[in-house]
Amino acid sequence: MKTFFHLAALSLIGCASPESPGTVEVHGTAALPALNMDTLQVHPVFHASLVLQYRGTTIYVDPYNGAGRFGGYPAPDLVLITDIHPDHLDTATLASLPLEHARIVAPKAVKDLLPARMQTICTVLNNGDTVDRANAHILGIPMYNLPDGPAAFHPKGRGNGYVLAFGGKRIYISGDTQGIPEMRALKNIDIAFICMNLPFTMAVDEAADAVLAFKPKVVYPYHYRGKDGLSDVGRFKALVNAKDPDIEVRQEDWYPAG
Repeated sequence: MKTFFHLAALSLIGCASPESPGTVEVHGTAALPALNMDTLQVHPVFHASLVLQYRGTTIYVDPYNGAGRFGGYPAPDLVLITDIHPDHLDTATLASLPLEHARIVAPKAVKDLLPARMQTICTVLNNGDTVDRANAHILGIPMYNLPDGPAAFHPKGRGNGYVLAFGGKRIYISGDTQGIPEMRALKNIDIAFICMNLPFTMAVDEAADAVLAFKPKVVYPYHYRGKDGLSDVGRFKALVNAKDPDIEVRQEDWYPAG
């Protein structure tokens, strides 16, 4: 059954152009209702994949595990890719998506691995840089393991997390990272997507501690399947809300059957 959640209207902070803030709706992967033009819609898809929609603009993040998972959504205007690992850069899935009118934003390491025809529509975004695409203002945020180094699963500078000013909200997408200083220093984040999967990113306790440092209004645990199965997202919620009950933790099913 599809579920809907609503977030009270929030003022946009730091957006390149003002937009009406509206509300937020969250949907599963079933057939979608008509798009409410004043509503930012968040669609959990699979693992690190999600879809954002607002006023006719559709953004895919890390499309993975087959184009069929995106069959109920409009063709993307923008595709964000965080890293080179195959659960983020899935070239087979990308090749089967309708990208005729899309732009891709990705770090250089990702662009270098894209097929030639996709490189022509890809804009490289480095950590700390910004670009405007598809009605979104996009900031590249570092994502890396601690301690940092060339032997890390995710060395600093290779991949991107992202902060989007889109749909009247500031949205943080962590990518694969630990609770790094750059995450903890974020300000005015309305919606955050936070990974937690050992041994590749961080434990639930570390993720909760980082979230408590930057205090997003809403947080989604996502990308929570690790080497030993699914992380305890219920414990994550309990840890966050024990210290800050005002942070809304939304637990969605990022691993639907099929």
